[in-house]
Amino acid sequence: MLDQVLADVNAGEHAVLVLRGEAGEGKTALLDYLGDNADGARMIRVTGVESEMKLPYAGLHQLCVSMLHQLDSLPDPQRDALCVAFGLIESTGTAPDRFLVGLAALTLLSETASSQPLVCIVDDFHWLDLPSAQALAFVARRLGADPVALVFGERDPSDDDELVGLPELVVTGLDDPDARALLASAAPGLRDERVRDRILAEARGNPLAILELPADLTSMELGAWNGLPKRESRSGQIEQSYERRIRALPTPTQQFLLLAATEPVGDPTVLWRAAALLGLDEDVAVPAEASGLVSLDTRIRFAHPLVRSAVHQSASRADVQRAHRALAEVTDRHTDPDRRVWHLAAAATAPDEALAAELERSANRARSRGGVAAAAIFLRRATELTPDLTRRGQRALAAAQQAMVAGAPDAAEELLATAEMADLKGLQLARLERLHAELVFARSRGTDAPALLLDAARRLTPLDLPMARETYLEALLAAMFAGAGRLEPDEGMRTVAEAARSLPSDPGSQDLVELLLDGLSAQFTQGYAAAAPTLRRALAANRARDGVTLICLTSSLVAMELWEGSAWLDLLGRHVRGARETGTLSLLPMALDYLASYYVQAGDFATAAALTEEAAALNAAIHVVPPPYTPTMLAAWRGDQPATGKLTEVGIQDAFPRGEGSALVLTEYASAVLNNGLGRYPEALAAAQRVSGGDQLVARSWVQAELVEAAARLEQWDVGAEALAALTERSQASGTSWALGTEARARALLSRGPDADDLYRTSIDRLRDSGMQAHLARAHLAYGEWLRRNDRRADARDQLRRAHDLLSHMGAAAFAERARNELLATGETVRKRTPDTALDLTPQESLIASLARDGQTNQEIGAELFISPRTVEWHLRKVFAKLAISSRRELRDTPLEAHMAAV
Repeated sequence: MLDQVLADVNAGEHAVLVLRGEAGEGKTALLDYLGDNADGARMIRVTGVESEMKLPYAGLHQLCVSMLHQLDSLPDPQRDALCVAFGLIESTGTAPDRFLVGLAALTLLSETASSQPLVCIVDDFHWLDLPSAQALAFVARRLGADPVALVFGERDPSDDDELVGLPELVVTGLDDPDARALLASAAPGLRDERVRDRILAEARGNPLAILELPADLTSMELGAWNGLPKRESRSGQIEQSYERRIRALPTPTQQFLLLAATEPVGDPTVLWRAAALLGLDEDVAVPAEASGLVSLDTRIRFAHPLVRSAVHQSASRADVQRAHRALAEVTDRHTDPDRRVWHLAAAATAPDEALAAELERSANRARSRGGVAAAAIFLRRATELTPDLTRRGQRALAAAQQAMVAGAPDAAEELLATAEMADLKGLQLARLERLHAELVFARSRGTDAPALLLDAARRLTPLDLPMARETYLEALLAAMFAGAGRLEPDEGMRTVAEAARSLPSDPGSQDLVELLLDGLSAQFTQGYAAAAPTLRRALAANRARDGVTLICLTSSLVAMELWEGSAWLDLLGRHVRGARETGTLSLLPMALDYLASYYVQAGDFATAAALTEEAAALNAAIHVVPPPYTPTMLAAWRGDQPATGKLTEVGIQDAFPRGEGSALVLTEYASAVLNNGLGRYPEALAAAQRVSGGDQLVARSWVQAELVEAAARLEQWDVGAEALAALTERSQASGTSWALGTEARARALLSRGPDADDLYRTSIDRLRDSGMQAHLARAHLAYGEWLRRNDRRADARDQLRRAHDLLSHMGAAAFAERARNELLATGETVRKRTPDTALDLTPQESLIASLARDGQTNQEIGAELFISPRTVEWHLRKVFAKLAISSRRELRDTPLEAHMAAV
């Protein structure tokens, strides 16, 4: 309808439309859309302001102020009336004629639109002063042949609404799939079905309501069933109006509303039992229902989530505590002990060790169910209620640990500050030091973290050897991020590795941490070949572990380093599922990013894009700096020069202040990939050479392969041979198909004799076995280019066609264009792929389609992506329509990469 308004006014016709809906339904968002798309038209926007409702013609003045230079074109009576209304000339003692004011406004709009179509947007019409509202309604009913559009946004009409009878669009709430999708994006950590359903039931599809409840909650609170605390609302005007209505109710009714707002599940049985304890009878609900603030059925529902917040704002602290105490009394200690203890804790007015101990037990139960966020909340409250200073510090440490895992670094920092005041000693002090260092690493991955973690590891060594090993491993990982050959701090990878090698070690150990630490320490002190056997044992040990920890993510880095594609996918797939199931939000974005990196190398760019999109959303939700790696690599492999340049610039700008050297290495690798794809080999060579040295994991192997290709194209054989030697050291120690296939392609590129043919064929066979489609496609491309240059055109066409098909389908545009140009050089005509972008799958659709193709049910996909099964079905219907298929069976035979949208 809004598009039609624009079409009409641009065609020289007038248009009027009233958007109606309650607060938060999205009227302003729709008006924003209209303004953003009013190309070719002049746009004027007015917003009603409640504080100006008593100022006559204030709203009309907003609309007309930019047109007042045309006052002289108005007939004198109209001009005078409008000037008096706006205070431009003194009144003769009588109010301006409202008919003349309206007519003057109509004429002014008409004159303005004579040279260019005019779109006028009036938001919050219900807050306009009455004379302005009447004048604009007058204009709206009298627009004729003038290309003027008047579009209003207002709440549901009152009996004396000036706009009644004009064309309207009623903006209603979201349907259930969209509401669930919006809630999932607003609160990715919300895992409790009861809370999620409660929010959706009360919101009734209202987008603002869906956003408002979780918007100001911490990620810990989002993961807990009790996470609906008293919060300052960002919708002050709406909430204040609710507060006024609440205070107008009888005191017993206000007490009843407070009970309802405090009871987290909306169970009427619990509510009425608590009301009876407070001496409230069922009649107290009548005024509340009559006011429209609440409805009572099988559940208690508030008219708007802001009502719940307004109820709490209207109540005193003592009243809130009294409500919690009553709810605790009626909550069964056996069937629902955790909710009962939470109410007791909220009602507590002084430290209470018995209650703190109960909260600690509730935290343990929550943690055993995978509810790390709820565990953190219970432990934080237990800390607050602990009278003994030393015990309070210990509980604060435990709460900080859970808060970090739950992705709430701010809460963790506050809890660590509490622990510091407890004067901890020995192991507890060492744990505090470690947590502080882990928090620094989680926030920035920069140069500060390695030294802090190394100090913590040294302190822990005589106190707790297993914990010390974990901390040394974390210090090594932090040094990898910070150093990577570019911004290495004093406590670099080699320094940490040498310190870790001083720890006692069991050569036959199957402990994952010990194997990882021994293997990585050996790599940074003795070399890749010496470390590979131990690191392979570590991968085998990690395949038996579920969930996700920093140690598990280190294992996935090892899988990348060893060119173990299948282990990389298996480990990260399990880690991501485990993080989703347990709500481990602090590490889930990094796990998603690493998993997306696999799909980039495997040539499944659609899935990679969807995973990076999810990781970015989670990082925004938990206020963590997003890893810059995979989005930059993905853009480079796609041959998207503007996106790669922008991401590289942002990545470098962010990396230098933090000292995150690995970000610089990966951006140079991405630059090498991009420029090799574009055939700009000097630039590719320079980028690869800048980061070809050093001890960095993963990137060193990848960079050497890009360096060989660029050097071979430039006939810098010595440079290529040096890079090949570094690559071969790793590929031979790895021995995987991916590694050996990459080495064979590099040797073929540098070969100037007949051996190249066999080397290219070996490369293709190896890479086909590895499943790394992006590298297989480039091997076909390189072989085809070599065949054409050796005048074997028929053979070249076969290889180049395969390369072009693979690269086009995965979306590697620059490499695909290289293949197309080579095919043209053989005399074959090749059309550029020009997909209908309207039929492209979005990243979310691509990911859902990929999971469905792999056999996952709607329920399984929904659980993995934090959306409802109905939302999954809704997306799949769109996928089927775009792909012109009708079943999951057909989906299995459809190349999704050919239908993905660029991101």
